[in-house]
Amino acid sequence: MRWFLRGLLLVVILLIGSVLHYNLPQTDVVRIVGAGTKRIDFGENSFFWSAPESGMASEGMTRDVFFIETIRPNGKPMVYRNEDTAWGWPPYFKFNSFDLQALSSSMNSTAENPKWVAVKHYGWRNEFFSIFPNAISIRPVAGPDVSIFPWAAISILIALALLLILIWRMFARFRERVIDPMSDRVTDRIDEIDARADAARARARAGSRWQRFKARFKN
Repeated sequence: MRWFLRGLLLVVILLIGSVLHYNLPQTDVVRIVGAGTKRIDFGENSFFWSAPESGMASEGMTRDVFFIETIRPNGKPMVYRNEDTAWGWPPYFKFNSFDLQALSSSMNSTAENPKWVAVKHYGWRNEFFSIFPNAISIRPVAGPDVSIFPWAAISILIALALLLILIWRMFARFRERVIDPMSDRVTDRIDEIDARADAARARARAGSRWQRFKARFKN
Protein backbone atom coordinates (compact mmCIF):
# COMPACT_ATOMS: atom_id res chain seq x y z
CA MET A 1 0.00 0.00 0.00
CA ARG A 2 2.83 2.36 0.84
CA TRP A 3 4.49 1.79 -2.54
CA PHE A 4 1.16 2.32 -4.30
CA LEU A 5 0.66 5.68 -2.57
CA ARG A 6 4.22 6.71 -3.41
CA GLY A 7 3.70 5.77 -7.04
CA LEU A 8 0.39 7.63 -7.14
CA LEU A 9 2.05 10.72 -5.65
CA LEU A 10 4.84 10.51 -8.24
CA VAL A 11 2.29 10.28 -11.06
CA VAL A 12 0.42 13.33 -9.72
CA ILE A 13 3.67 15.31 -9.44
CA LEU A 14 4.70 14.37 -12.98
CA LEU A 15 1.26 15.30 -14.30
CA ILE A 16 1.29 18.70 -12.61
CA GLY A 17 4.87 19.31 -13.75
CA SER A 18 3.97 18.43 -17.35
CA VAL A 19 0.98 20.77 -17.35
CA LEU A 20 3.08 23.62 -15.97
CA HIS A 21 5.96 22.95 -18.37
CA TYR A 22 3.59 22.97 -21.35
CA ASN A 23 1.64 26.10 -20.38
CA LEU A 24 4.30 28.32 -18.81
CA PRO A 25 6.04 30.83 -21.11
CA GLN A 26 9.51 30.02 -22.40
CA THR A 27 11.90 32.06 -24.55
CA ASP A 28 14.18 30.84 -27.33
CA VAL A 29 16.87 32.84 -29.12
CA VAL A 30 16.69 32.01 -32.84
CA ARG A 31 16.94 33.54 -36.28
CA ILE A 32 13.88 33.48 -38.55
CA VAL A 33 14.31 31.91 -41.97
CA GLY A 34 10.69 31.73 -43.12
CA ALA A 35 7.08 32.47 -42.30
CA GLY A 36 4.10 31.02 -44.08
CA THR A 37 0.72 29.34 -43.92
CA LYS A 38 -0.10 25.64 -44.09
CA ARG A 39 -3.47 23.88 -44.20
CA ILE A 40 -3.79 21.50 -41.27
CA ASP A 41 -6.15 18.55 -40.93
CA PHE A 42 -6.64 18.10 -37.20
CA GLY A 43 -6.69 14.55 -35.91
CA GLU A 44 -5.84 12.89 -32.62
CA ASN A 45 -3.43 15.73 -31.74
CA SER A 46 -6.16 18.39 -32.02
CA PHE A 47 -5.89 18.98 -28.27
CA PHE A 48 -2.54 20.75 -28.85
CA TRP A 49 -3.94 23.25 -31.39
CA SER A 50 -5.88 26.42 -30.73
CA ALA A 51 -8.97 27.83 -32.38
CA PRO A 52 -10.12 31.43 -31.87
CA GLU A 53 -13.76 30.38 -31.55
CA SER A 54 -13.40 27.74 -28.86
CA GLY A 55 -9.81 27.86 -27.64
CA MET A 56 -9.19 24.30 -28.91
CA ALA A 57 -9.21 22.71 -32.33
CA SER A 58 -11.73 19.94 -33.00
CA GLU A 59 -10.83 16.56 -34.46
CA GLY A 60 -11.69 16.35 -38.14
CA MET A 61 -11.49 20.11 -38.59
CA THR A 62 -9.39 21.66 -41.38
CA ARG A 63 -8.06 25.22 -41.50
CA ASP A 64 -5.01 27.34 -42.31
CA VAL A 65 -2.38 27.88 -39.63
CA PHE A 66 0.48 30.37 -39.54
CA PHE A 67 3.98 28.94 -39.04
CA ILE A 68 7.29 30.59 -38.21
CA GLU A 69 10.41 28.71 -39.29
CA THR A 70 13.61 29.41 -37.35
CA ILE A 71 17.16 28.17 -36.79
CA ARG A 72 18.72 27.90 -33.35
CA PRO A 73 22.28 29.07 -32.58
CA ASN A 74 23.41 25.43 -32.72
CA GLY A 75 22.09 25.13 -36.26
CA LYS A 76 19.05 22.97 -35.43
CA PRO A 77 15.65 24.01 -36.79
CA MET A 78 12.68 25.00 -34.67
CA VAL A 79 9.20 25.61 -36.08
CA TYR A 80 6.53 27.53 -34.19
CA ARG A 81 2.84 27.80 -34.90
CA ASN A 82 1.30 31.23 -34.65
CA GLU A 83 -2.27 30.94 -33.39
CA ASP A 84 -4.49 33.22 -31.36
CA THR A 85 -5.44 31.87 -27.95
CA ALA A 86 -8.25 34.43 -27.64
CA TRP A 87 -10.21 33.79 -24.43
CA GLY A 88 -9.28 30.11 -24.34
CA TRP A 89 -6.60 28.14 -22.52
CA PRO A 90 -3.86 28.91 -21.74
CA PRO A 91 -4.94 32.45 -20.82
CA TYR A 92 -2.44 34.48 -22.84
CA PHE A 93 -5.27 36.47 -24.48
CA LYS A 94 -3.41 36.53 -27.77
CA PHE A 95 -5.34 38.19 -30.62
CA ASN A 96 -2.47 39.45 -32.80
CA SER A 97 -1.40 36.42 -34.82
CA PHE A 98 -1.63 38.38 -38.12
CA ASP A 99 0.55 41.18 -36.76
CA LEU A 100 3.02 38.68 -35.33
CA GLN A 101 3.21 36.90 -38.68
CA ALA A 102 3.98 40.16 -40.47
CA LEU A 103 6.63 41.01 -37.87
CA SER A 104 8.27 37.60 -38.23
CA SER A 105 8.36 37.97 -42.02
CA SER A 106 10.15 41.30 -41.67
CA MET A 107 12.83 39.70 -39.48
CA ASN A 108 13.91 36.99 -41.92
CA SER A 109 17.68 36.65 -42.16
CA THR A 110 20.42 34.47 -43.57
CA ALA A 111 23.36 32.66 -41.98
CA GLU A 112 25.75 35.22 -43.51
CA ASN A 113 23.82 38.18 -42.08
CA PRO A 114 21.80 36.84 -39.13
CA LYS A 115 19.21 38.76 -37.18
CA TRP A 116 18.69 37.13 -33.81
CA VAL A 117 15.33 37.36 -32.10
CA ALA A 118 13.79 36.14 -28.85
CA VAL A 119 10.62 34.13 -29.40
CA LYS A 120 8.39 33.80 -26.34
CA HIS A 121 6.18 30.75 -26.61
CA TYR A 122 4.43 27.97 -24.76
CA GLY A 123 4.03 24.31 -25.64
CA TRP A 124 6.26 21.53 -26.94
CA ARG A 125 7.77 20.48 -30.25
CA ASN A 126 7.17 16.83 -31.02
CA GLU A 127 7.83 15.62 -34.55
CA PHE A 128 6.18 12.23 -34.06
CA PHE A 129 2.81 13.73 -32.99
CA SER A 130 3.20 16.89 -35.13
CA ILE A 131 3.02 19.20 -32.13
CA PHE A 132 4.39 22.74 -32.37
CA PRO A 133 4.93 25.39 -29.68
CA ASN A 134 2.77 28.50 -30.10
CA ALA A 135 4.67 31.78 -30.50
CA ILE A 136 3.40 34.58 -28.26
CA SER A 137 5.77 37.43 -29.05
CA ILE A 138 8.96 38.21 -30.99
CA ARG A 139 11.60 40.84 -30.26
CA PRO A 140 15.10 41.46 -31.61
CA VAL A 141 18.13 40.73 -29.42
CA ALA A 142 21.82 41.58 -29.66
CA GLY A 143 23.06 38.08 -30.46
CA PRO A 144 22.74 34.33 -30.02
CA ASP A 145 24.45 34.37 -26.62
CA VAL A 146 21.92 36.67 -24.97
CA SER A 147 20.81 35.34 -21.59
CA ILE A 148 17.09 35.81 -20.90
CA PHE A 149 15.84 35.34 -17.35
CA PRO A 150 12.39 33.68 -17.20
CA TRP A 151 10.71 36.42 -15.16
CA ALA A 152 7.21 35.59 -16.42
CA ALA A 153 7.41 31.87 -15.61
CA ILE A 154 8.90 32.50 -12.16
CA SER A 155 6.26 35.15 -11.40
CA ILE A 156 3.48 32.73 -12.34
CA LEU A 157 5.03 29.95 -10.22
CA ILE A 158 5.31 32.32 -7.24
CA ALA A 159 1.68 33.38 -7.70
CA LEU A 160 0.59 29.72 -7.84
CA ALA A 161 2.63 28.92 -4.73
CA LEU A 162 1.04 31.82 -2.84
CA LEU A 163 -2.40 30.67 -3.99
CA LEU A 164 -1.72 27.13 -2.77
CA ILE A 165 -0.50 28.47 0.59
CA LEU A 166 -3.66 30.59 0.89
CA ILE A 167 -5.88 27.60 0.08
CA TRP A 168 -3.97 25.44 2.56
CA ARG A 169 -4.34 28.04 5.33
CA MET A 170 -8.05 28.39 4.60
CA PHE A 171 -8.46 24.62 4.75
CA ALA A 172 -6.44 24.46 8.00
CA ARG A 173 -8.71 27.07 9.58
CA PHE A 174 -11.82 25.29 8.32
CA ARG A 175 -10.53 22.01 9.75
CA GLU A 176 -9.71 23.67 13.07
CA ARG A 177 -13.11 25.38 13.36
CA VAL A 178 -15.42 22.77 11.83
CA ILE A 179 -13.88 19.38 11.14
CA ASP A 180 -11.85 18.92 14.35
CA PRO A 181 -14.72 19.88 16.75
CA MET A 182 -17.08 17.64 14.76
CA SER A 183 -14.54 14.81 14.90
CA ASP A 184 -14.12 15.33 18.64
CA ARG A 185 -17.88 15.18 19.15
CA VAL A 186 -18.12 12.01 17.09
CA THR A 187 -15.22 10.48 19.04
CA ASP A 188 -16.82 11.45 22.36
CA ARG A 189 -20.12 9.96 21.23
CA ILE A 190 -18.42 6.73 20.18
CA ASP A 191 -16.61 6.57 23.53
CA GLU A 192 -19.92 7.14 25.32
CA ILE A 193 -21.60 4.37 23.33
CA ASP A 194 -18.67 2.04 24.01
CA ALA A 195 -18.83 2.87 27.72
CA ARG A 196 -22.57 2.13 27.81
CA ALA A 197 -22.03 -1.10 25.91
CA ASP A 198 -19.30 -2.14 28.35
CA ALA A 199 -21.58 -1.32 31.30
CA ALA A 200 -24.41 -3.30 29.73
CA ARG A 201 -22.13 -6.28 29.15
CA ALA A 202 -20.88 -6.02 32.74
CA ARG A 203 -24.47 -6.00 34.05
CA ALA A 204 -25.31 -8.93 31.81
CA ARG A 205 -22.34 -10.90 33.12
CA ALA A 206 -23.25 -10.01 36.71
CA GLY A 207 -26.86 -11.09 36.12
CA SER A 208 -25.69 -14.32 34.56
CA ARG A 209 -23.50 -15.11 37.56
CA TRP A 210 -26.38 -14.32 39.92
CA GLN A 211 -28.69 -16.61 38.01
CA ARG A 212 -26.14 -19.44 38.16
CA PHE A 213 -25.65 -18.82 41.89
CA LYS A 214 -29.39 -18.99 42.52
CA ALA A 215 -29.62 -22.15 40.43
CA ARG A 216 -26.96 -23.86 42.56
CA PHE A 217 -28.65 -22.68 45.78
CA LYS A 218 -31.99 -24.20 44.72
CA ASN A 219 -30.31 -27.47 43.77
